[in-house]
Amino acid sequence: MTSAYAFPLCLAAALCLPVGSALAQQTSEEDELTLVYGDKDSVSIATGSLQTLRRAPAVASVITAADIAAMGATDLDQVMETVAGVHVNRSANNYSSLYVVRGIVSQQTPQLLILQNGVPITTVYQGNKGNLWGGYPVDHIARIEIMRGPGSALYGSDAFSGVVNIITKNAAETAGTEVGGRLASFDGRDAWIQHGGTLGPFEVAAYLRAGHTDGFKSIIDADAQSANDVALHTHASLAPGPVNTGADALDANLDLGLSKWRLRLGYKLRDNLGTGAGIASALDPVGKQKSERITSSLSWSDPQFGRNWGLGTSVSTLQYMQRIPVDFELLPPGLRLPTGLFPNGMIGGPDTWERQVRLSAYADYSGFTHHQLRLGVGHDDLNLYRTAETRNFTYTASGLPVPLPAVVDFSNSNPFMFPHRRKIDYLYLQDEWSLATDWKLTAGLRHDHYSDFGNTTNPRLALVWDASFDLTAKLLYGRAFRAPAFNESYSITNPVALGNPTLKPETNRTLESAFSWQARADAQVNLTLYRYAMSDIIRTVPNPVPNTGATYANTGNQTGHGIELETNWTVNRDLRLLGNYAWQRSLDESSGKDAGYAPHHHLYGRADWQFSAGYLLSPQINWVADRHRAAGDLRAPVADYTTLDLTLSTRRGKARWNFSASVHNLFNADVREPSLAPGTAIPHDLPMAPRALWLQALYQL
Repeated sequence: MTSAYAFPLCLAAALCLPVGSALAQQTSEEDELTLVYGDKDSVSIATGSLQTLRRAPAVASVITAADIAAMGATDLDQVMETVAGVHVNRSANNYSSLYVVRGIVSQQTPQLLILQNGVPITTVYQGNKGNLWGGYPVDHIARIEIMRGPGSALYGSDAFSGVVNIITKNAAETAGTEVGGRLASFDGRDAWIQHGGTLGPFEVAAYLRAGHTDGFKSIIDADAQSANDVALHTHASLAPGPVNTGADALDANLDLGLSKWRLRLGYKLRDNLGTGAGIASALDPVGKQKSERITSSLSWSDPQFGRNWGLGTSVSTLQYMQRIPVDFELLPPGLRLPTGLFPNGMIGGPDTWERQVRLSAYADYSGFTHHQLRLGVGHDDLNLYRTAETRNFTYTASGLPVPLPAVVDFSNSNPFMFPHRRKIDYLYLQDEWSLATDWKLTAGLRHDHYSDFGNTTNPRLALVWDASFDLTAKLLYGRAFRAPAFNESYSITNPVALGNPTLKPETNRTLESAFSWQARADAQVNLTLYRYAMSDIIRTVPNPVPNTGATYANTGNQTGHGIELETNWTVNRDLRLLGNYAWQRSLDESSGKDAGYAPHHHLYGRADWQFSAGYLLSPQINWVADRHRAAGDLRAPVADYTTLDLTLSTRRGKARWNFSASVHNLFNADVREPSLAPGTAIPHDLPMAPRALWLQALYQL
């Protein structure tokens, strides 16, 4: 074992030290098992209905609001980094977060489905959470459920590497009125108010937050224009120079409950978003971006609708807009290409508007002995109804930009994409079959019909065995798919990445075995082993005619396998230790090389120590190691890093005031995420934030 790996692996082993027999008390069988298992967490993401996490037919994690506060997280990205098998990469474009699950990574990571209160927040243009994401605040989150592995048999497209369900606070979880404020490094400022209570017959929860940050200013040593300067003997590059990560934010949520009905409304505005390391991997201090996301959902459910019957239905909408109020400087002023000079730089601004309507209904039936059936149907209408584009260039057949004398509006003549619409109809069936006292088999099948590419059917099987009072074993199989995003199917302007309307979905087959062991009454250990095989991966490939650009195509396969170890030990009433370790290997079958980008080793550990009547101190460590380069990238492997965060907060129960302070990356480690192969655009990778501090105050009215 190398010295670099010794400390983190020893820490992983130490987290698993508490062992012994769990003791059961003589109560009812279910109470007894719950007591022994310590199964306080429940999860609905695995089957659509609430059940204990230990027995859920999936590999899942639950992170509560208390966990989020203890770890000092202020954004969803920071929470996701603490999940076993998940690492958060970055894109040079906007420095947007890329959620890498079990080594499955791409330029936009559309392979992970993100839900908000059970409703997808996917944008159809890129097929992901939206390039102009701008972060997701955690102050109004009640819990986050994360399922690793395929989920298409229940959730359809994009539940490929996993599913994340963000559950916001309802009236019961937001008792009274709370006002909060936070000051942070990089001129960060946040203020929010949230309220929970009743208004006549309604249960009401509301949240409003405004925030600003100048963003960190880590230095890019060389960018894409640096390479152009060397080749063409110019001096246009702005590198070395700082990344552009500033943003303004406004978030609002409203949750109304009345008997079996629930209405949720949401608003998410991101303005003055910086361009990160540049949209074309060349520093751009000028371009500004804006996104607006308006969501609504109305649901009705009655689990006791009739004898053996439960019913539910919902309708949801999403209105999403992303605009470029100040055009991008894709490449800086003084740019010279073989096609000509760009004295003002290469300028562009693509805009999109989309509207989504989703209808769904389900019926649960428990009238058959030992069976719990669920039948679901739905219809999605996904409409990219408007596009616009301005730029000061056109393209040659090979994809080289040709300068124009001025910025031209191509919205009606030759935009990057014309509007498109996709309709989806689906039907799924799920059976939870209690084979014997300690055995349950969950089988599911979902069929989707897409208006643009046809049909796909995806199954799942999950066998759960309560082997003893303190051990549960699972064997899981699932097939998932990812529908082509609109930019992959319908882009028409840029010859370097032309759309292909004949694309098929990507597919992923995964086999998992999982074990949950109650090592002691106060300690739990989870172990998961998995293997997956991806097919029909969507990538750009050169066109058959030389020097005519590239087109998206189904090409390439990837296989992977790995191990995930999780542990949680309540040492005593004042101290809790928890952590996880993940190891994975992923292979690009077309090249025979490592798929790259994702860490082979990832270790996370945290301690929560309550002391001195109402204080909580939570140090956490994050170790990311052994990241290989993708095929064709001859750079040295991405450097390993270890960060230490420290959060101190008050926990004074009914006290009106509570305070928190947190420092992230305490020892100012040089954290870098990999830039895209072959590495000529940003050769020294993407530098992340240095040491950062925030101070927070909460007041309960």
